Amino acid sequence: MNYNKENIFAKIIRGEIKANKIYEDENILAFHDIAPAAPVHVLVIPKKDYINFIDFSIKADSQEVANFFTKVREIAQNLSLEKSGFRIICNNGNDASQSVPHFHIHILGKKKLGPLIVGDKNH
Repeated sequence: MNYNKENIFAKIIRGEIKANKIYEDENILAFHDIAPAAPVHVLVIPKKDYINFIDFSIKADSQEVANFFTKVREIAQNLSLEKSGFRIICNNGNDASQSVPHFHIHILGKKKLGPLIVGDKNH
């Protein structure tokens, strides 16, 4: 699969679509989700063209990977989520319901979050 430069996150990185940014540097962008699933719902994305977690983990060098996850931690701490707790989610591919083909991490918090996966009531 090739990276689609017309996905919404690529457009946000290029400034073609506005986002409520909370952090940005030369490699990473973090912004509030437009359809929050919790009072705090932030997306953290690398600015390079990575389709998903697998693509990122294969193509990014170890320093880039370490820096990305260090920034995820710092952003969660800056949002004051450390004491009450938070959830980090990374959807990878269709079965995981990855809706944007650009690697991203969701940080959710400031709410008691339910089970990770809600089972089907028929099973």
